[in-house]
Amino acid sequence: MTLLAHSHAPVARSELSWALGVGATGGIIAGIVFAVFEMLVSAVMMGMGAFFMPLRMIGAILLGDGTLDPSYSIWAAGAAGMVVHVVLAMIYGIVFALLLGGLRSAVWDVVLGGAYGFALWIVNFYLIAPLAFPWFLDANPLVQFIAHTFFFGMVLGWFVWWARERAT
Repeated sequence: MTLLAHSHAPVARSELSWALGVGATGGIIAGIVFAVFEMLVSAVMMGMGAFFMPLRMIGAILLGDGTLDPSYSIWAAGAAGMVVHVVLAMIYGIVFALLLGGLRSAVWDVVLGGAYGFALWIVNFYLIAPLAFPWFLDANPLVQFIAHTFFFGMVLGWFVWWARERAT
């Protein structure tokens, strides 16, 4: 299957393992950048006591909303939050790498990464959270937009472009 520069083409079988590896790795890297941003902004906006709140909120996906209580073990909530966050970041990274196909421009990959991060924010916060994880509705929408679009999506897009450049 021919990959066309600056256009979408499905990932060929020979590229499936590349997309899985790069997507997972890029998802982890973008996920870490995202988490650091979220934790720092939480601390700046609400004080150092809120530094781990993003991990508590993510951990509550697995352990329930009891993890949001400050008396709940930060170690258990944080560990669950990291596991859930890394797994989701890997899945989102793999989906992005598979969808990206033959794009070869840094600008396009970063822009599409940002659009992908924006779409993740809309789906996760406005479709899934109200139904399944309502505590996420307490998060600042502007911070979430910035985190998902720039600190996850664009970082992921750049990483996928960089990995493709190194592979060719």
